Amino acid sequence: MRLPNIVILYADDLGYGDVGCYNEHSKIPTPHLDQLARQGMRFTDGHSSSGICTPSRYALLTGRHHWRKFHGIVQAFGPSVFDDARLTMPEMLQRRGYRTACIGKWHLGWDWSGAKKQGAKQQQGKGFAADQFDWSQPVPDGPLAHGFDYYFGDDVPNFPPYTWIENDHVVTAPTVPYVASPKPPEGSHEGRPGPMAEGWQLDAVMPELTRRAVSYVHGQKDADQPFFLYVPFTSPHAPIVPAPSHVGSSEAGPYGDFVAQTDATVGAVLQALEDAGLADDTLVVFTSDNGPEHYAYERMRKFDHNSSGGLRGLKRDVWEGGHRVPMIVRWPDVVEANQTSDALVGQVDLMATMASLVGFELPQDQAEDSFNLMPLWLDEVDRVRDFLVHNTSAKKWGIRRGKWLLIDHQDGTHTRVPKWLRERYPANDQGVMLCDLEKDLEQKVNLAGQHPDVVVELRVLLTDVRERGHSAPRLAPETN
Repeated sequence: MRLPNIVILYADDLGYGDVGCYNEHSKIPTPHLDQLARQGMRFTDGHSSSGICTPSRYALLTGRHHWRKFHGIVQAFGPSVFDDARLTMPEMLQRRGYRTACIGKWHLGWDWSGAKKQGAKQQQGKGFAADQFDWSQPVPDGPLAHGFDYYFGDDVPNFPPYTWIENDHVVTAPTVPYVASPKPPEGSHEGRPGPMAEGWQLDAVMPELTRRAVSYVHGQKDADQPFFLYVPFTSPHAPIVPAPSHVGSSEAGPYGDFVAQTDATVGAVLQALEDAGLADDTLVVFTSDNGPEHYAYERMRKFDHNSSGGLRGLKRDVWEGGHRVPMIVRWPDVVEANQTSDALVGQVDLMATMASLVGFELPQDQAEDSFNLMPLWLDEVDRVRDFLVHNTSAKKWGIRRGKWLLIDHQDGTHTRVPKWLRERYPANDQGVMLCDLEKDLEQKVNLAGQHPDVVVELRVLLTDVRERGHSAPRLAPETN
């Protein structure tokens, strides 16, 4: 029996409340994602590992929580976060006969040392100059070094080099300093200074990635191997630059238009699967790397659109809005259509799930935090994990078990909250926050004083999980 094709569509900074099937009050049309949910299983309690980009991607592709190694993002021209011995999802699937491709935002690091000329240094406020690199040199330790047969993308939409990278080479040498074009109609372009390919257009990135993803799918029509396609979008991350074809397509401003364009990309890839006759043989997973950026607060006032969908917090926060994200799974004739699950799940669980799906036995020292979701997808159980740890920085930790969420800090805020919104939340004079999410999704009420036993239990569990080095149930207890 041929193994199924696998497609993971990974949005960037998309909020829980941006998608119609998660928020009936959303001002953004998302017909393709809504249809995807009707065709598969929609998770209402799905989480990224972190509230920021790089760590969530690492956890998704390894089945290991990022915080066991690092907390922050890969900076411009930064090295890979993967150790040589770390098994990734594409490497695992390659061993089971899959062709693998990544088209989109990588943001997991490369080895740029061979391309940098001797003495190359960043200038304060200007980054690296274009002539400090030999752009003809290969750039190793990127996607091809960690399991992908093919890569095409711009690495990070707001980091240099602003140009396309195909496999391990820059396609067009960036020869001029970065200038944002067009200027975003909402928010900042957030572009780090550095080399840019002449004529680089920010609003042309997502259309080209969409075209490439669609083309890749069509190219698999008559292939004799199953394929794994990972499409990490650059949208709706800043710079918020919807293509002209989508300007005015939502009632939530330019960001809403960019989300509508993101939905259209999902639709294009799904249509490509249909056109190629591959839809019935393909597992599709859609999710987002973290919650929405801080521009969401002003969007609430200006457009009455809540990108967090009523959850507290945004990107970077340990509050639910920072890491509870849309998660939809479609697998025709395997995952029953039109299901909604309230089971606690994480993107970190996809590694063990894919291993189960393709019959790969994970080594004991890999995917340490990944739970197999297959019994949940097949409706054999109503949950597969009892707890999940949330973390963005080393200073603030959260742990979820059942209805309880413990934030082992006075609050879970990292992204600054405007005064008009801060007034909605009671002050917390305790060093810990305990919330009952069944009654208080907005996390307003601190129950730590009323349930000190729960606080102690969750703190002990958090410490244990952090120190023992794994949480996956397949791993044997450590022995002295």
